[in-house]
Amino acid sequence: MSMPLRQSLRIGTYILRNKIRGREKYPLIAELEPLFACNLACAGCGKIQHPADTLKRRMPVEQAVAAIEECGAPMVSIAGGEPLMHPQIDELVSELVKRKKFVFLCTNALLIPRKIDKFKPSPYFAWAVHIDGLRERHDESVCKEGVFDDAVAAVKECQRRGFRVTTNTTVFNTDTPQNVIEVMNYLNDDLKVDEMMISPGYAYDKAPDQEHFLGVQESRELFRKAFADGNRKRWRLNHSPLFLDFLEGKVDFPCTAWAIPSYSLFGWQRPCYLMSDGYAQTYQELLDETDWDSYGRGRDPRCANCMAHCGYEPTAVMATVGSLKESIRAVRST
Repeated sequence: MSMPLRQSLRIGTYILRNKIRGREKYPLIAELEPLFACNLACAGCGKIQHPADTLKRRMPVEQAVAAIEECGAPMVSIAGGEPLMHPQIDELVSELVKRKKFVFLCTNALLIPRKIDKFKPSPYFAWAVHIDGLRERHDESVCKEGVFDDAVAAVKECQRRGFRVTTNTTVFNTDTPQNVIEVMNYLNDDLKVDEMMISPGYAYDKAPDQEHFLGVQESRELFRKAFADGNRKRWRLNHSPLFLDFLEGKVDFPCTAWAIPSYSLFGWQRPCYLMSDGYAQTYQELLDETDWDSYGRGRDPRCANCMAHCGYEPTAVMATVGSLKESIRAVRST
């Protein structure tokens, strides 16, 4: 794990404070979707399947900030769609950074050259660029040639200007351990991004391609082989050691989707950003009126093959903070 020390201490303190207060459910990171529109049509994403009038909508900055303040999450992942298509995205980021939220702006990077002048480097802000493989594999994933090269050029420009840059890589059953090793080596050793996230894809209903999502056993085997030979320790992975154990099948966890809630144009999504069982108008309503015990592997058949970070990463983080041994292990890997 390579999470910056400032961020690690903030999250650890936040979790301990909630434990002392006796809160059982609270958010670690809020998924904020201020729009669904995108400039790509990736086969594994269903966001642009919304009706045309919905794709034209943009969340007001005041509404987005109010939702984040209400839920109280110390970290915010701004996604979509493509958030850089939002005309006030720089204002939204600025307002959240002012409040000392750790903000990750998820993007395919195509619009970074046109928008970068609107942003300022900050320890509370990072670009989170989607890179699903090397050139051929990534362009195939996003269904458009040339995107990989544009994304790499954008990452280098962000680095030149002093921004933190992270990446997010989603793997499917068309990936091999060697594919994963090659892209992670490139991001870690050649592109030298600050941190990398990696997660198996989840077959949610709106995704156009339903054939290439990984099952649980497939995921475990893939990650076990990719992480072998010291790769896991060498790569600057932005995950807790326990979550990486989870991906390899060394431990198992229950789903805690309430810890990474998703707020979009429709409200707080039940139970997570990958499933749509209705919406709540406030985070507290989401907590109080959602039957959380009915979700997760072994409880809901739709969750049978899910190992997504939105459900299981927070469980691993909370287990880490709750164990002196795992806390020491996490600090050593930072």
